[in-house]
Amino acid sequence: MKALFFPGCLIPIKYPQMELALRRTLPALGIEIADHAGFSCCPDPIYFQSSDRFAWLTLAARNLALIEATGLEAFTVCSGCTGTLREANHLLQEDGALRERVNQRLARIGLHYQGTARVRHIVTLIRDELGIARIAASVTRPLRGARVALHYGCHLLKPSPIMQVDDPDDPQILHALVSALGAEPVAHDERFLCCGKACIDDELPLDMTATVLRSVKATGADCMGMICPTCFSSFDTGQLMIERQRKEKLGVPPVYYFQLLGLAQGLSPQEVGLTRHKIKPVALLAKLDVPTATP
Repeated sequence: MKALFFPGCLIPIKYPQMELALRRTLPALGIEIADHAGFSCCPDPIYFQSSDRFAWLTLAARNLALIEATGLEAFTVCSGCTGTLREANHLLQEDGALRERVNQRLARIGLHYQGTARVRHIVTLIRDELGIARIAASVTRPLRGARVALHYGCHLLKPSPIMQVDDPDDPQILHALVSALGAEPVAHDERFLCCGKACIDDELPLDMTATVLRSVKATGADCMGMICPTCFSSFDTGQLMIERQRKEKLGVPPVYYFQLLGLAQGLSPQEVGLTRHKIKPVALLAKLDVPTATP
């Protein structure tokens, strides 16, 4: 199938290794990636929306109008982008007067939002259109013995009527995705807790990050598996900050799901960008007997 890639801003700018892993793994699943040069930030579902909700809706509608013009379904690789685009789509479809106001603004740049855009997170697209079995069929180097602690984060599952991903109280999608790689999914106690990134406070974000990381560490998992770059930032850079500022070494490597998929498809750690991480999954790669090179 052919689908339109909405990259957002965080992944291309800060975590290109995630896009690298995605572009190297999706073709093996039978997905042809289409690109669009006109996309902007989604924009951010928390700070931007709370600062100027109408501007937030208008910018999201601009991206949705660009998607509509291609005639393709779009996929995102960031939970925040998914949340913004799906929520904006929902609000504009439900409120005709609001949609008219937004379209008056979009008319200045020659665009018109119709409400026909389809946007899903890539993991939902894979599950619903291709099936989890397609992932398992692409695996050439099963991650047997690897224990992957799952982190769902805030934006993938809620609000569930808009996101339509999984049961927010008992989600199974990440379990299925990790199991398809031959690894063992580990459901730690704090897997639904916010990573803390959105909290405007000096100490609270690191407190929340540390709480999740301690929960993972208690399970003895080899790494964390996630599909949100914001969560990754908390658990990679944030973990380094915890070590430096609080002198607590947690040693829990976060890994984006499509990097794990790349390893299972036979790609090297370098080919999926694992060497760019601050907290590197050294023990995981050793357990899998995956050759590594010096970063």
